[in-house]
Amino acid sequence: MIKGVNHQVVEVNDTASEYFERIIFFVKPEYSFVSEGKIRERAAKIAGSSTMPPPTKRSRREKISDLIKIIAAALAGAAATGIILQLVG
Repeated sequence: MIKGVNHQVVEVNDTASEYFERIIFFVKPEYSFVSEGKIRERAAKIAGSSTMPPPTKRSRREKISDLIKIIAAALAGAAATGIILQLVG
């Protein structure tokens, strides 16, 4: 929410994203002297870089696979520690 202040605003309608229909940028007062073209160019560049879709949820199979890998690594570490302790002691 903006109260009682004038702001320079740049609205990008062509976001090239299926998730966003428009992006609104509020220009910092210290950059209000920069040309409109330059500000629009920078806004379009930022909007273009934000088109990556959100990460997809991992499937149950992937989660189970990762869990098996973690358990196998823990067991291998425990086995290696046991062997080393037998050799030293």
